[in-house]
Amino acid sequence: MRVRGEVTTEPFRGEGPLPAHAQAAADALRTGGLEPEIGPLGTTVEGTDDAVVSSMSDAVRAALSAGATRVSLQIEIIDA
Repeated sequence: MRVRGEVTTEPFRGEGPLPAHAQAAADALRTGGLEPEIGPLGTTVEGTDDAVVSSMSDAVRAALSAGATRVSLQIEIIDA
């Protein structure tokens, strides 16, 4: 099954460089073999359910370790 996952980390920052916690989440997703799309409010990936769920877990840990005070996840089935 293919899914789309989105991870959002806080605190939000306005314009400027990506916060360390958002970068850490994106890096963890890349390490999991996914290609993250970094948007203004969250980072999105697509892949198999196993790859996305596993990598999202790593992304949450990485974001929290890098200073995130809140992490939100969404996972949506895109192809059963």
